[in-house]
Amino acid sequence: MADHEAGGPAMLPAQRQDRIVAEIERVGGARITQLAELLGVSEMTVRRDIDALARQSLIKKVYGGATAPTRSTSDEPGFEAKSHRELAAKDQIGAMAASLIEPSTTVAVSAGTTTYATAVHLAKIPGLTVVTNSVRVADYLHAHGDRTQTVLLTGGVRTPSDALVGPVAVQTINDLHVDALLLGVHGMDPKAGLTTPNLMEADMNRAMIAATSRLIVLADHTKWGVVGLCAMAQLADVSVLVSDEGLSVEARDALSNLVGELLVADPKEAAV
Repeated sequence: MADHEAGGPAMLPAQRQDRIVAEIERVGGARITQLAELLGVSEMTVRRDIDALARQSLIKKVYGGATAPTRSTSDEPGFEAKSHRELAAKDQIGAMAASLIEPSTTVAVSAGTTTYATAVHLAKIPGLTVVTNSVRVADYLHAHGDRTQTVLLTGGVRTPSDALVGPVAVQTINDLHVDALLLGVHGMDPKAGLTTPNLMEADMNRAMIAATSRLIVLADHTKWGVVGLCAMAQLADVSVLVSDEGLSVEARDALSNLVGELLVADPKEAAV
């Protein structure tokens, strides 16, 4: 009998693994038997998923199950590892964030998996000038963007998040002014503000923030309460923060009082 999610259609492996990571991060760990029951699949399927996720350092494999990996403020997972997390939420956030950008304007886009998901939607906006330090975003827009778009990729040193950073990248941004910045973050916290574990990426993001008067932050619910090594800005500096419906009531209340505007992406709108 084929594996299937209880009460619904079969899940794709990426969806199933995303659910496993979310459950482990929520409670700190889970047994294979519990995950199999939760997902409505065989224990062998869960073991294969755990092996795949452990290879990406998204979870830590232990006897009989898995736990959340130990994180420090300087931990920085690579692009491939982060690209498997919260896929649906990132697409929903990306669709809503792109809807805030007008045609024929100039927008800066930081590096990261959420901003890469946003690039899929930005690609449809005519006349857009995109300034980015993300190799992935630039490549996607060059290949799929509206032919009236202009894409400017900064120079710099490449990080694990496929960001270009360093003096060359910062100097490029220092000479520009953009209508809006779409900024992905490692963490957001009421006291620490917007943070990242990478020192040079923090410098670059601060320069991008200084180049705009409209800071649009893209952060799924798992970023709430996370604190990285380097602060980039306070939540009060944020014009618009776009998150997903997984954001807790507590987080929504706090953010509503701190940022200019909080938007929670609607899954139905992203699916259209």
